[in-house]
Amino acid sequence: MDLPKSTLTTPELLDLYFLENRARLLEIASFLDRLERSAGAGEGGDFRQRAFMEALEILSRPGGDRTRAIQMSFSDPTSEPIASAVGLKACGAWQGGEP
Repeated sequence: MDLPKSTLTTPELLDLYFLENRARLLEIASFLDRLERSAGAGEGGDFRQRAFMEALEILSRPGGDRTRAIQMSFSDPTSEPIASAVGLKACGAWQGGEP
């Protein structure tokens, strides 16, 4: 898929967005450090943590469609509606299987 080119140059994009994205990376690093220091660290049982790590893996790949790939990695890929949404809440990542 050919994505449209930005009208900004690389230096212009860096001038505009580098500092805010640097801060985001530091925030993510801090979040990962807290996860590693948490009780139960290393068990890897939580689907949200697995989804987050998968998203980081996608982020590190070359290519121009990372945003879509990460969004899809967090999304429910099924097309059939569930029987009932009673008691369900949004959690930001698909748990897989039946709720």
